[in-house]
Amino acid sequence: MSADAFNPPSRLLMGPGPINADPRVLRAMSAPLIGQFDPAMTACMNDTQALYRRVFETANEATLLIDGTSRAGIEAVLVSLIEPGDRVLVPSFGRFGQLLREIAERAGGEVHVIEAEWGEVFTPERIEAAIREVRPKLLALVQGDTSTTMCQPLADIGAICRAHDVLFYSDATASLAGNPLPVDEWQLDAVTAGLQKCLAGPSGSAPTTLSKRAVDCIRGRAHVEAGLQGATHAAGGGSRIRSNYFDLAMILDYWGEARLNHHTEATSMLYAARECARLLVEEGMPQAVARHALHGRALVEGVRALGLQPFGDQRHRMHNVVGVYIPEGVDGEALRRTLLEDYAIEIGTSFGPLHGRIWRIGTMGYNARRDTVMTTLAALEQTLHQAGVRPVAGSGVGAAREVYADQQDRTGES
Repeated sequence: MSADAFNPPSRLLMGPGPINADPRVLRAMSAPLIGQFDPAMTACMNDTQALYRRVFETANEATLLIDGTSRAGIEAVLVSLIEPGDRVLVPSFGRFGQLLREIAERAGGEVHVIEAEWGEVFTPERIEAAIREVRPKLLALVQGDTSTTMCQPLADIGAICRAHDVLFYSDATASLAGNPLPVDEWQLDAVTAGLQKCLAGPSGSAPTTLSKRAVDCIRGRAHVEAGLQGATHAAGGGSRIRSNYFDLAMILDYWGEARLNHHTEATSMLYAARECARLLVEEGMPQAVARHALHGRALVEGVRALGLQPFGDQRHRMHNVVGVYIPEGVDGEALRRTLLEDYAIEIGTSFGPLHGRIWRIGTMGYNARRDTVMTTLAALEQTLHQAGVRPVAGSGVGAAREVYADQQDRTGES
């Protein structure tokens, strides 16, 4: 065991996440710590809530952070909304739909799953038909699943859920800020995300927003407000939320006017999350989505020019990550290792039925930039050549350059 300081190698993280954090976010994390009930801390928390309302495009008062990775946000919502025996519908089109199923089952839900082939998404009609059949309390649906790179259309799903009195939760970890997600317009009841994708931060904080319908459901359950003198139960029916740390009723009290102590806020992560949201609001959410769309399109055209085939239904690909079929005869893991060792660039492997079949290459957050796309394509061309594939020299970079030139011609912006 070494007692030396850890000095991580410099990498360009062009996989499906995490990505390189924006330097401004890293600087924010180095700010001095303050006490959790300091008025400055309270003001920072309030600012963060207001900023994330703009990121989520919502007026939800219950917009806050769950301390933990994006999975902590998922678990907090599901364990707080689902009572034992509640019917939950999970349309699954990748690995993270499977995760929603597992967490909902652990929360005691009676989980019903419908599946789409990896690389495809669901139509609103298919989801509504399943809702009519299952009659769930909750629909749990991933927006962007990085395992398949697909982005599930959500615009019509909220109205369907309201018509059938179903709560609508979406995991937007991989999609928020890189793809449209107007929470109020699309009538979502709960959405969670993470910082480590399009928000340009480190993993460790889960921005979350809850509608009044979701809050009323959570408040209606018996929950425990922990205190040194024991516990008191809130009024209302239902069963007690099965987690203390992920009890959203108590977390809402912690972030709300009562400021009831629940846990010690992860101060440096709060600073990071606030800065991630501030930078997005400063840029503008439509502009951030357009930026991800532009650089994602440039990458896709670049890999196509290299002779590679994108995976899945490209009409429904997330802006910020593309799956690429590994050419026949190429050792996918060996090529990834060469990219990392020779160029310090990381691209992603794959899971489940796609393992060994595709790479996943991301252009998200701070790495959704022209220079990162061009650098990755140039390095990928060289490693393909080394692996025995013979793309036309400069073809990938050239195709991306054409995308950028076309954008500049149309908008006057590079």
